[in-house]
Amino acid sequence: MSNRILLVEDDQSFGAVLKDYLSINNFEVTLAVDGEQGLKEFTENEFDICIFDVMMPKKDGFSLAEDVKKIDKNTPIIFLTARNMREDILKGYQLGADDYITKPFDTELLLYKIKAILQRSSTIENEEQEQFKISNIFFDSMLRQLRVGDNDYKLSPKENELLKLLCLHRNDFMPRDLALRKIWKKENYFTARSMDVYIAKLRKLLKEDDGLEIINVHGEGFRLLVKN
Repeated sequence: MSNRILLVEDDQSFGAVLKDYLSINNFEVTLAVDGEQGLKEFTENEFDICIFDVMMPKKDGFSLAEDVKKIDKNTPIIFLTARNMREDILKGYQLGADDYITKPFDTELLLYKIKAILQRSSTIENEEQEQFKISNIFFDSMLRQLRVGDNDYKLSPKENELLKLLCLHRNDFMPRDLALRKIWKKENYFTARSMDVYIAKLRKLLKEDDGLEIINVHGEGFRLLVKN
């Protein structure tokens, strides 16, 4: 069954194009052209995720998000906006936004972000998993042990946590900010560079397995790609 998206966008031509793009990627999309229509759709139907433009007539995206959260506080929301003002971005996150994307943006990146947000709940449910058998590796996160082919490695605590997160997201987008918040507990230039160092270390360990690859996704995150 397809995940259902409520897309509220007052630019009807852009909204139609985005709706078509998401539809061909197996989402069921309802398009509303202003905040009031968006709220009506949300109250009358069920959606897995909402995408709201911020600047809209009748009811702006922030006001719409406040109303939506009163109805169902667990519904994920992504804001779209042409404004890149720090105050707007902070307000979006304070309202419970899961992501905030400024226009123009790469639609493929939006697709990755939607999938990552939708997967987050299932990932949380599986976080107790400690052992992973993927391609030719065996990884025990409880013992911090990694076996690649015939070689065994003892991982550092951060290598271990990062590889576990990649394994939980295997073949799907793992956002950089998710890893930074979960493992480093904060996001800044230095923690981001530190994570890049650990990603490089994991790539070096996994390169013995031709069936696995850690790839960058638009500078926004990573995928543990399982090729076979």
